[in-house]
Amino acid sequence: MGLIEKLVSETNIKSDGDVFHEIFRDRPHHISDMSPDIVQNVDLHLGEWGTVGSVIFWNYTHEGKEKVAKQIIEGIDEEKKSVTFKVIEGDLMEFYKTFKATVHVDTVGEDNLVTWTFEYEKVSEDVTEQHTVMDLCVKMTKDIESHHLTNA
Repeated sequence: MGLIEKLVSETNIKSDGDVFHEIFRDRPHHISDMSPDIVQNVDLHLGEWGTVGSVIFWNYTHEGKEKVAKQIIEGIDEEKKSVTFKVIEGDLMEFYKTFKATVHVDTVGEDNLVTWTFEYEKVSEDVTEQHTVMDLCVKMTKDIESHHLTNA
């Protein structure tokens, strides 16, 4: 078994941290309205929105190409405002044996810090780091923030 690697990115947002957490927990299917250049569709394949064990299917664009990801909601922590998704099928599995993404919001007063954490195991050492996937999540975070600031 290979080494589990980690990639972390933090982004400050001005929009409400609780609302941001709620979107990824209960309403990821609304993200396509907030970040249409990145996310075209999110469907529930099994379970219920906001429930651990539910399976979600994403249609998204990465590096100008249409991609898919099937994820299981592996964990929801209300206290830490985090949601963990485990990719079980899709384009990322070409490069990774395992891939988990956690989105977590820290709120201190008016400040909200969104942290994306990827934990993954590459299929081989030849696989280059996929920093562009993290860039995509950061861009989606800013799109969601802009959507909420514009519509507040």
